[in-house]
Amino acid sequence: MSYLDDKYLGLISPRLGKFKKIRGGLYNFRCPYCGDSQKHKNKARGYIYQNKADYNFKCHNCGMTRSFTYFLKDQDRPLYDEYLMERFKDGLTGKGTVTPEPKFTFPKPKFRKKDICDELDKISELNTSHRAKKYLVNRGINEDTLSKFYYCPDFKRWTNKHKKIFDNTEHDDDRIIIPLRDTEGNLFGYQGRSLDPTSKMRYITVMLDEDAPKLYGLEKINTQKPIYILEGPFDSLFVENSVAMCGSDVDIRAFGWSSYIWVFDNEPRNREIITRIERLINRGDKVVIWPSNIQEKDVNEMILAKHNICTILESSTYSELTAKLKLNLWKKV
Repeated sequence: MSYLDDKYLGLISPRLGKFKKIRGGLYNFRCPYCGDSQKHKNKARGYIYQNKADYNFKCHNCGMTRSFTYFLKDQDRPLYDEYLMERFKDGLTGKGTVTPEPKFTFPKPKFRKKDICDELDKISELNTSHRAKKYLVNRGINEDTLSKFYYCPDFKRWTNKHKKIFDNTEHDDDRIIIPLRDTEGNLFGYQGRSLDPTSKMRYITVMLDEDAPKLYGLEKINTQKPIYILEGPFDSLFVENSVAMCGSDVDIRAFGWSSYIWVFDNEPRNREIITRIERLINRGDKVVIWPSNIQEKDVNEMILAKHNICTILESSTYSELTAKLKLNLWKKV
């Protein structure tokens, strides 16, 4: 008999009804397999007894017999795993014993690829008076989400350090870095959002992997649910299960998503947007056509205006003939 058996019998005993010690090496309790007598709650016909060097279990009601090792496994798997490990450490498992050796299963290590954004300060780490942080806070982005974006004080120089894009780094500017990540969270590109309201290029997209899709938010979507496809990364922060296009059309059909919905800006006079919506309707895709009482240009502005964006999206999603009719009522060109 091992001292470990006594130890673990003591640990499991509070879970055994009417448990009591009759004498050394013999214990009695209600059988946990058959439940013992249903008429007489005081009947206890389950026993753990010593047989040579080991404990065994037997019920004199249902006839169940088990070694103590497997009795413990049946009653409490985590406790059994601890017991097995202790016996392994003491050399009491394997051949010649009634206890199997524990199986060690270690997950294959995942090595995180180099992320150049780690060189930069997260927006959440900046002082509250910093203009990059103030810009995002004023757009209604909360503190937790700020940690997903970075501040780059010299965008052109930093970009050229990793991929030669700019021939001339004069007149460099600071930008907010919007990381583009794949479904595993690996960086494949980024957008730099200018903080200068007079900038001719508000967004600059840099692809570290030219074969990757220009989409923001792939790492956070659930492909088993409908996916909303928006125009801007900041807009997508306010819509559950969404991605954002980064300045170009992407063939979404290549992803094999079961359900997706296009959400363009609320610009009924923008001929390019209208043409794109018409093309998507004609190929059978679902689109959002904004109701006439919404005056704000995009999702971010709607959030700041206190609209319930989730309700609006659900009630304004159309396809096929209904989408064509709604589009004709919405467009102003």
